[in-house]
Amino acid sequence: MISLRPVACAALVVLALPGLAACAPEAGAPAGETATPAASGLSVSNARVVLPPVAGNPAAVYFDLAYAGAAGVTLEDVTVDGAGMTMIHDYAETAGKMEMTMAGPVTLAEGAPVSFAPGGLHVMAMEPTDALKPGGTAKVTLTLSDGSTTTVDAPVRAAGDER
Repeated sequence: MISLRPVACAALVVLALPGLAACAPEAGAPAGETATPAASGLSVSNARVVLPPVAGNPAAVYFDLAYAGAAGVTLEDVTVDGAGMTMIHDYAETAGKMEMTMAGPVTLAEGAPVSFAPGGLHVMAMEPTDALKPGGTAKVTLTLSDGSTTTVDAPVRAAGDER
């Protein structure tokens, strides 16, 4: 008598393959990562990472943004290869003095450039590692509210260099 168990198992494998393939990362994506779409309409210029004067203190990240995409999109996150967590900061007046504050999502709008610069919006890159060296570059990735990302190579500058 022929057992139907091997035939049924083979049929299940054949039927499940298309579903399993849909769960795989996109072709070309590094193992363990899923590909995210590039941020459409976002242009990043003048990006740079400025190291702290004292090792172990946070580094600062500055750049200029221009946007020509869909309305209602915000900059949600910035990451820096070679650093721990990052925070988007701004300065605000509180009780008559300027203080650094956490910035919420940064609104992007067509025709309204946004500058991350000393004394204004900036990114603090906590726990910079030895991978960030003056004269080198760091990958800086910006993530938008629509899930898209843009990565730029930013020159790394020593404390005291032009910011």
